[in-house]
Order: sequence, then C-alpha cells, then structure tokens
Amino acid sequence: MQTAQKNRYERLIEAIFLSHYSPGTTEFDFECQEIENFAIKLKIRLPKNLGDLIYSFRYRASLPEAIRDRAPKGMTWIILPAGRSRYRFRATKAEPQVAPNSLLSVVKVPDSTPGVIALYALTDEQALLARLRYNRLLDIFTRVTCYSLQSHLRTTVPEVGQVETDEVYVGIDRRGSHYVLPVQAKGKKDKLSLVQVRQDIGLCRHKFPNLICRPIGAQFMQDATIALFQFEEARKEITIGSERHYRLVPPDELTAEDLQRYAQAQDDVPDNN
Repeated sequence: MQTAQKNRYERLIEAIFLSHYSPGTTEFDFECQEIENFAIKLKIRLPKNLGDLIYSFRYRASLPEAIRDRAPKGMTWIILPAGRSRYRFRATKAEPQVAPNSLLSVVKVPDSTPGVIALYALTDEQALLARLRYNRLLDIFTRVTCYSLQSHLRTTVPEVGQVETDEVYVGIDRRGSHYVLPVQAKGKKDKLSLVQVRQDIGLCRHKFPNLICRPIGAQFMQDATIALFQFEEARKEITIGSERHYRLVPPDELTAEDLQRYAQAQDDVPDNN
C-alpha cells in the first residue's frame, strides 16, 4: 500500500513539474488545483488530503528522478509555499532535507523528564518536544535562557500562506538581547526540511520583527540520541550554523571521565551571550 501511494504521488508531482519546466528554468509557481487536474487527466485516485503530496516530498520521499535530473548542476529542487493554495519549485544549492551527522560526539545530560510525561507522551514528536522542554536542552545548546511561548503555532505569513511551527521559544541572553527560536521536531521516521526552516524565518520576520531569529531543528536518532541544529540564512540559502547531539541518561550514568572530557573539549557552538 505504501509503495503504491508513493508511485501515485511521484506521477502527480512529475506531471505538474514537466508541465511548467523548460531548459534553464530555476523557479516557477503552480496551483494546488493542478494536483486535482492531473489526477483526473492521468486517472489517478486523489489523496484525501492534497497537501499530503507536498508534505511527503518535503519530509519523507525524494522527488522523482525525472525532476532531480533537471536541476542545474550542483543544485536541487525544493517546493516552497507561495501564498494561498500556491507552491513554488525553486532550484537551490542546499539539500532539501537534513540528516544528523553520525560522526559527531554525543554529550550525556542527566534526564530531568518527569516519569509521568515519559510514560504518556503519544508520539515521537510530542516526546521529543517534552524532553527539550523539561531538560532545558535549548538553553544548553544555544547558551540563551529560553522559555516556551506556544506549541503548534499556526498562522498566516504574507506571500507564504499558512505555516505551522511545532513550538516557539523566546529567550534572553546576559547582554539583554531578545531571541525568538522556532523549533521543528521530527521523530525517527521523518526528516527535517529546509523548506520548513524558511517558513519559520518568514514567521519570525512577520510576527517578531524586533527579535533575533534563531531557527532550531530537533531530530530523534535511532538510539534515542537527540540531534539539535541551529540554522542560518545567507544569500537566500539556508545553512547549518551548528549541530550537537545529546543523550538523556540517569544521573549515575554520567561518569567522572565524561565530565573531564567535556571540560577539556573545545566547544564549537558560537557564544552569543
């Protein structure tokens, strides 16, 4: 069933892409209605949620080979929101999805998650957001004192459309600078998307124009390690500013050797305090 659905999505997005693409094109818009139009033309059963087709290629599946092969050299295609019921194909240098670097070292952090929360968290995403909050991992990662402002913030951003961010934090550093930290959290199955990071940056500019925006990505890895990313925007490209991996452990698993190693290690996370 899963394979059939993937093939169906590939056929639809490929048909939409090829109907707009011409050699040398690096960006074009298309309407959500085109998904329905091509489904009728190709005699493909429509997905119940048309937006799931776009979601799939942002977080789960790669675009079809026929689309990938038409990207300019050294670039790849991403699908951006472009307003109400509109999307935009754009060629970009960055990979559309982000995966943790398996070679990074892991920092052990004493687990402060209340047992009842760990017991009843329903999904990987919810469990991850709870662990970030109760263990103050954003404070540790960013060196900014962070406070959860709102979970699952859904709003409309001009020229983008409706966006939803898993959780929004605000923070303050020792100099008194104020920050807004939109957080995207993904479990083991889904991947972080740079398209969503772009949307988070747009949200911050629209809703929090006087705060410093520091987009954050959080990903559960296979061994329950938590990968945290801080993203940056430069020349319309999204890059990874820093990445760290944390593992929540019982206090007695944090050894003297661990503490000595952390004390001696060079910290590559920028000091914004």
